[in-house]
Amino acid sequence: MSPFVRRAVAVTVAVVAALAVSPASARAGGAGQVNAADLTLLIGLRQAALWEIPAAKAAAERGSTAKVRQAGQKLAAEQAQLDQQTSYVILRLGATVRPTLTTQQQDLLDRLQSATGSQFDRLFVNSLRNGYGFLYTIIGEVRSSTRVGPIRQLGDQANVAFLSYLQTLENTGLVQDQSLAPAAIPPAQDLSTLGMAKANAGITSPISPAVLWLLAVIASGIAGLAGLRIVRHRRITADPRFAVRRGQEDTRRY
Repeated sequence: MSPFVRRAVAVTVAVVAALAVSPASARAGGAGQVNAADLTLLIGLRQAALWEIPAAKAAAERGSTAKVRQAGQKLAAEQAQLDQQTSYVILRLGATVRPTLTTQQQDLLDRLQSATGSQFDRLFVNSLRNGYGFLYTIIGEVRSSTRVGPIRQLGDQANVAFLSYLQTLENTGLVQDQSLAPAAIPPAQDLSTLGMAKANAGITSPISPAVLWLLAVIASGIAGLAGLRIVRHRRITADPRFAVRRGQEDTRRY
């Protein structure tokens, strides 16, 4: 199968799958409307605060340069405020969120505790820069797809806040660009479309069934065309005349 055909089949199937699992519109409001993607944001924000706020407070006290100490002070105060807003949204929606530190997060706190001087500065800046960068992409994804008003508002606040966090750390001049993780676009909208589909019961597609069937037929047609090309190629290569012709071409080439 040619690269073009493979790409066409993959794109068409992905579109059909994404449309088929798209959730119906949800009303903003009670906890019954909160889905997996929304919970991913709420848990992520609260879990991040568990280690990033203590790390920022440590930097405010132990940073070896004024820029690092100022960055730590600013981040600790602003993220504590965002954490309060997150807790309020959780309470308002009646959601259940019990975040705990991961092993990696606890290890980073332990390493910061034992680090000193410029080693502490670099570890603090780059660890939080990577953490903020990872969650920043989740914030945008959930904000663009949530059907819940309070989640949408929190997403707006978190988006502005995390952009400020990233800029604050980058302004220290200690961010190691080569260590930044490459952009990872989730396949088939893992955090929104598929996550919502798994979290919501009684999903109905907002796309007309006729459109879905048309896309399915197109995908089948492309796949069928690819199959015919494969069969035709195999028949040609199996033909003895093809082998003779190929041998003659090789003889002329040499």
